[in-house]
Amino acid sequence: MKKWVKKLLISFGVLLLIILAANFGLNIWLKTQLPDYIKKNTDYKVSYKTLDVDLGSGNIFAAGITVNSKDPQNTNVISLQGTIDTLKISRFGIYDAIFNKRISSSDLLLAKPNLNISLAKPVDRKTGKKRNPVLFENIRINKGTINIFKHTKQKFLSVQQLDLFVENLQMTEESVEDKLPVVFDRYSIKGKDFFFRPDNVYAITIGNITTSDGQMSIGNFRLIPLLSFNQFKRFYPQKPKLFEFSIPKMDFKDVVLAKNKISLANADFQNPVLTVYNTGVKPKKAEKKLNFEVNLEDIKFSNAAVLINKPDGNRLLSAKALNVKVNQLKFDKVTAEEVIPVGYKDFHFSGRDIQYSNHQNFTVESIALNPKSGEIRNLILSPGVPEAGKGSMDLKTGHIAFNINKFEFVEKKLNLDIKDVLVENVSGIIKAGVDKPKKNPKPGIINSIIVRKMSLKNSDIVYDKGMQPLAFHDLNATINAIEVAAKPNNQGLSFKVKDYFLTTRNFAYRTKFYNLSAGLLKLNKNKIQVNSFIMKPLVSRAQFIKMIPVERDLYDIKVSQIAADGHWDLFSDNKLINASNVTVLGADANIFRSKIPNDDPKVKPLYSKLLRSIKIPMTVNNLDLKNSVLVYEEDTPESAGPGKLTFANFNMNVKNLNSAKTKGKPTKVDIKINCSFMNLAPLSVNWNFDVADHNDNFAISGKTSNLPASGINPFIRPYLHVTATAGTIQEMLFSFKGNPAGLHGTFNLKHKELKIAVLNKNNQEKKGVLTAVANLFIRSDSGNYPEAVAVENVERDPTKSFFNLFWKGIEQGLKKTLIGKNIDKTEKTVKSAVSSVKEVKKTVKELKQEIKARKAEPKPEEEKKEKKGFLKNIFRKKETPKTE
Repeated sequence: MKKWVKKLLISFGVLLLIILAANFGLNIWLKTQLPDYIKKNTDYKVSYKTLDVDLGSGNIFAAGITVNSKDPQNTNVISLQGTIDTLKISRFGIYDAIFNKRISSSDLLLAKPNLNISLAKPVDRKTGKKRNPVLFENIRINKGTINIFKHTKQKFLSVQQLDLFVENLQMTEESVEDKLPVVFDRYSIKGKDFFFRPDNVYAITIGNITTSDGQMSIGNFRLIPLLSFNQFKRFYPQKPKLFEFSIPKMDFKDVVLAKNKISLANADFQNPVLTVYNTGVKPKKAEKKLNFEVNLEDIKFSNAAVLINKPDGNRLLSAKALNVKVNQLKFDKVTAEEVIPVGYKDFHFSGRDIQYSNHQNFTVESIALNPKSGEIRNLILSPGVPEAGKGSMDLKTGHIAFNINKFEFVEKKLNLDIKDVLVENVSGIIKAGVDKPKKNPKPGIINSIIVRKMSLKNSDIVYDKGMQPLAFHDLNATINAIEVAAKPNNQGLSFKVKDYFLTTRNFAYRTKFYNLSAGLLKLNKNKIQVNSFIMKPLVSRAQFIKMIPVERDLYDIKVSQIAADGHWDLFSDNKLINASNVTVLGADANIFRSKIPNDDPKVKPLYSKLLRSIKIPMTVNNLDLKNSVLVYEEDTPESAGPGKLTFANFNMNVKNLNSAKTKGKPTKVDIKINCSFMNLAPLSVNWNFDVADHNDNFAISGKTSNLPASGINPFIRPYLHVTATAGTIQEMLFSFKGNPAGLHGTFNLKHKELKIAVLNKNNQEKKGVLTAVANLFIRSDSGNYPEAVAVENVERDPTKSFFNLFWKGIEQGLKKTLIGKNIDKTEKTVKSAVSSVKEVKKTVKELKQEIKARKAEPKPEEEKKEKKGFLKNIFRKKETPKTE
């Protein structure tokens, strides 16, 4: 054997002997001197029954250990107090423990520990001084009882009968500050009666925890408020909510806690109950951004319940049987900045018996949602706590369903593409709120919303605005391609509808004075059909007169059918009406006006200006009113009943009705009317004006023939207290032109044997003398070829309607024709003659009274006889003129 080999073996042998001797000596020293050394050089006092140390491996085995802190009041180090049945440490850092005063080990086994641990005070960030941590790469605890306290002696964490294995455990003051007391890579845990108190408001308790093959099960988890709601509001006046949460059972696996990251998979929370108490305080914006990252591979809530209370203690929201399943739920710094602060790959949500109570109450029997579709069954909306100016809904619907093509946020702006929406069996009332000044709405988070098809089926809805309900019965509607988009430069939202179709039966609308109804209403962007339209007064004429402050028409209208063809857009920003043809069939209209109320002082624009004031482009190429009846009635304080004008078999054609707002379209309106005047004579009228003419010039002409004069008695008898007793208006022609100031033109009347009778104020007794005087001045015959008279300087009262001006023109024409061109002189003569007749009648009446008075005076007997004989025959003749 070579000498160097021999020397090497001897050296190894000597070294081995030294190590064995050192190890033996160390064990002797540790058993006898280590407790005193630990007491002198560390912050702890330790005693034990047995202790074995392997200096080479650093393994330590001890039994019957008791540990206590030398100074329990020192909050700068972790405080320990308790017993450990068995301690086994692998690869103990003896050098670090002796020279760096840092306890570290690769593996730690604690059998039946019963320990109270007080955590060190968190590091002072201003000084930057760090505490000496306790580091264990792997820790195993069997049947342990652990109580962890904060440096304030407040209980932080406790657990009973703990069986724990944790790989790469770290517990430092930084983790405590982030509300994570421990972080680790892998774990296995079993225990019961867990308690965790993260702050002064809440405590978390867990009945039991078990793990098997990476799967953790937790029983009876509870988040418990440590304060009553009133105490919470008093001690934390700036906090908006107080929570209470319980989960009887939850399972998950693959938990990872690493500094600011929490992740787990296959989380299943069964029968959780969440209660939220609102304080009414608006939450402040978080000054410090959250530093946590949460990744949940799959999370499921089964049969959950949510209860949310208002600040006054009443219930705001309650929901039962909620089921939620989310795949790849993620929360981090990036998602926290988004509108929806969590990310997900997929989700499914369902629930039953959902109730929301506030200004508007909502009740949902069942709901189901996922990223691509949704369905709601038996939704009920009812009015809640009234709020001034706000509307409300009292509705119920059996079924709502929708399908989604796309739902995303891009740069915090919503892009929503809905394939279809179906709403069925809606019934109830919508009450509108008070109209506020319209402002161009800000787009907010909306970038684009598209609803490709919306359908409303078999519904009965009443829309009530200002006690004027609008009722849709058996309503069915479809709207295609609804588009809502943000305008450029944040100028609001644009709204477009491509197509729509609506049908409703027994349509009704009630106003203060009328009930409007229709048997059938059909509407789309190209056709309108209304059957059996009725506009019926709700009040009598006498009531109407008492209710209106100024004179106003009262309408009673029935229409067999209204139909229109063309194109109109009433929903987008570029609204328009372009109808090729509108037909009104079988209208029966009665218009009543009383002159008893005060005159309306408002200026009445002519029809051309009214059309021009329509704000949207409107054109009706052809309007036909066919086979209709128009009755106009008017009374005055002096009239005995209303006067009446009847236009039967009324047919009207209007060409090019427009608002003068469509470029390239003609603006002249031509109106032709043919009817039977007073059901006796044909009447035709031509009327035209140009809507674009701001001078509002117009022209109107017409003709009637073979009208018995007595035919106009229903109007003139109660109104003028005269009747036409004989004669015929063989032909009447008029042609007028005018503007808002007045009109002029020609009038031609051919009549024969015209006679009138003047009536008393009761329209019954014929006044013979006045009738004779009036007929003296009326031309009873015009001859075969009467000359036309000029209608001149007819001034318009701007507070009166166009037809008032028109009738003034007719009136001047009649006066000039029947009385003569020198109307003023003739009228003066008639008045003088009537006055003379009245004076004669007055003189006779006074003479009779004087004679009667004289007869009553006492007289001498002779005088009586003389006068009696003298007046006897005179009075006999007066009293009995027929015998002469």
